[in-house]
Amino acid sequence: MDDQKPSPDQLQRSLSQLHDVLVRTPRVDASSKQLLRDVLGDIERLLSNGAVAAAAAAPVKAAQSQSRLEALAVEFEAEHPSLSASVREFIDLLGRAGM
Repeated sequence: MDDQKPSPDQLQRSLSQLHDVLVRTPRVDASSKQLLRDVLGDIERLLSNGAVAAAAAAPVKAAQSQSRLEALAVEFEAEHPSLSASVREFIDLLGRAGM
């Protein structure tokens, strides 16, 4: 795996791909889907404000978002393994970005 720090463009592309996977995943309950959308929205706002700088200014918010994403990945593991894997890949990317 590449340990190089991702660019803001890479983070944005990965975020878009994760949104696409979410939309294509059948049978995800509405509350889980909404929670994932909320967390991804939080991350998108951090990215639009300058990813690493925003995360440094709001480390608690970034850590909470990662924690919520991890909980969702665990929840999706059994019934939606591809969505779970996509969420975990995104979490890894955020970690490498310093978020």
